[in-house]
Amino acid sequence: MGPVAGRPLATAMSAQTAIVFLVDDDPAVLAGLERLLRGAGLTARGYLSPERFLEHHDPQVPGCAVLDLSMGGDVNGLELQRILAARGDDRPVIFLTGQGDIPNSVRAMKAGAIDFLTKPVDGEVLLDAIRNALEQDRRRRAVRNKNSDAEQRLGTLTERELEVLRHVIAGRLNKQIAAALGVAEKTVKVHRGRVMAKMGVRSVAELVRVTEQIGIVPLSADLHPK
Repeated sequence: MGPVAGRPLATAMSAQTAIVFLVDDDPAVLAGLERLLRGAGLTARGYLSPERFLEHHDPQVPGCAVLDLSMGGDVNGLELQRILAARGDDRPVIFLTGQGDIPNSVRAMKAGAIDFLTKPVDGEVLLDAIRNALEQDRRRRAVRNKNSDAEQRLGTLTERELEVLRHVIAGRLNKQIAAALGVAEKTVKVHRGRVMAKMGVRSVAELVRVTEQIGIVPLSADLHPK
């Protein structure tokens, strides 16, 4: 393992106790990786087998995984990556290999790996890859949290408010919506105001962005003002 410049790895993720999960069946390599990462200010958790990792893994914990590609046993690094994906766990993955296997590298990257590094890996190169992985994990979790909040807000809407929302994000005016629903325009204004308040937005553009993220589809009827 190459020398490390000693640059601190202080990130928002590490402040939130992000963990770098290390999986390698070589005890010496695993110990070396743990020393490297802890010396850079990271919380590292090592496992000598994919099975052991899966037994204790909590996908809700922020962080990334550094996996040895070729491990003895029934599960190698690529298979572990597939298992995580099948479970809906999009934790960023970095692969380490001593073989420089290009076909496996291609398969790993296509499956979503952040990086594919050969052993002996330079410490600073690995830390840079981990920085990228942690930042990606942070962004993904931020989006999921934001979407979860939007979905909860959406659940507070009445059936009529949801209908009005879908008209609004389709770009329709209050009088068009009123005609489509067979109600007074002032009633639409009331529903529209409640939708904006409940969804926590201040503009139609913001409402459109939020609803797009959680898969709400505008009403597609060809409506015209009366």
